[in-house]
Amino acid sequence: AAKVNNMRILLSLTALLLSVILLQLSSGGLGPLDALSGFELNFTTAQIGLLGSAHFVGFFIGCWWAPRLLGTVGHSRAFAAFAATGAIGLLAHMLIIDPTAWALMRVATGLCVAGCYTVIEAWLQAKVTNQTRGRTMGAYRAVDMGASLASQLMISVLTPASYVSYNILALLCCATLIPLALTKSRPPETPKAPRLRPMLAVRNSPLAAAGVVVAALSGASFRMVGPIYGTAIGLEIDQIAYFLAAFVLGGALAQIPIGWLADKYDRRKVLIWLSVAAVMSCLACIFIGSNSTTAIFLTALFFGMTTFPIFSVASAHAHDFVQSDERVELSAALMFYFALGAIASPLLASFLINRFGPSALFVMIASGHVLLIIFGLSRMRVRPTRTERTPYIYAPRTSFIIGRLLKRLRDKR
Repeated sequence: AAKVNNMRILLSLTALLLSVILLQLSSGGLGPLDALSGFELNFTTAQIGLLGSAHFVGFFIGCWWAPRLLGTVGHSRAFAAFAATGAIGLLAHMLIIDPTAWALMRVATGLCVAGCYTVIEAWLQAKVTNQTRGRTMGAYRAVDMGASLASQLMISVLTPASYVSYNILALLCCATLIPLALTKSRPPETPKAPRLRPMLAVRNSPLAAAGVVVAALSGASFRMVGPIYGTAIGLEIDQIAYFLAAFVLGGALAQIPIGWLADKYDRRKVLIWLSVAAVMSCLACIFIGSNSTTAIFLTALFFGMTTFPIFSVASAHAHDFVQSDERVELSAALMFYFALGAIASPLLASFLINRFGPSALFVMIASGHVLLIIFGLSRMRVRPTRTERTPYIYAPRTSFIIGRLLKRLRDKR
């Protein structure tokens, strides 16, 4: 009976992970496709930036609302509602060619991403045991990162401003329903929605709150506005796919060495040196990146390695200063600041590119990291570092309840 039960749990987790892959392929491919489609349809740079910001508006609403909806209608119905909302947003793109309408559609797809991840993570949280938590989270993060990388490469086979391209993404979004609909596993009890207490992060670690905002400035602007930069410097569509994928790959490769450094040394120093390296990578993108296609890809890889881990380092630093019972709410507070930065940065980046040219994207990101370096150095003079640290964990930016899955891993000494 125990073996049968374990097999059912394994199949249930496999269904959840398959839904993660399909969701990432659908949502991860939309940002670059929208940017390239907007370019093709003569949207202004500011209008394309608005689409990226609209995605994170929907994402934030979904993060806040989804845990509450779960308590009303349950996991399966909530997931179906969010997936349907995302599919509608995708399919409506080529029916109404208007940047404002597209922004509303991106709010819908952002809502879908946050809502579906909330359901998946609530389900995972209920299924894993303390014995299987580490392996399950390792598989979850690997699947999420791998699918994110693959989704960037999809741009090379999706024609911009084509109904077929958006239809393919909508089909993938609808397919996320199949694994969860067919699983025989009973939906778990509804988790309590975390309270959103943004000041919890600021009180415990102002540097961590600033760090996640700068992480959003780097990641959200690059992912949402990066295709405009790539087009401006003469990249073909398939090359833009490799350009964006190199960023994600760099972030994936950096996790283990940065995690080792963050567990061994003062995390504020790791954060500061990461930002120094990020400024160097921005300068490399500006002055070396346009020399050749190979140089563009290598600088994007370096940029991903230096900017991608900043959220996780900042998150680990913040968790060093809170008690175990505050971890879930702290994770939600950090996600709140990330969402704020992610809403503002695509709009700001598109405005600067329109005004000063494509290199303004990396000037903006470098400026954010310079400010983080200055703030980090000032914080080091205010209080000493903590000698007892929580383990470094790659923290996906997926939902407000990701903290439930990571809580016990952080409390492991």
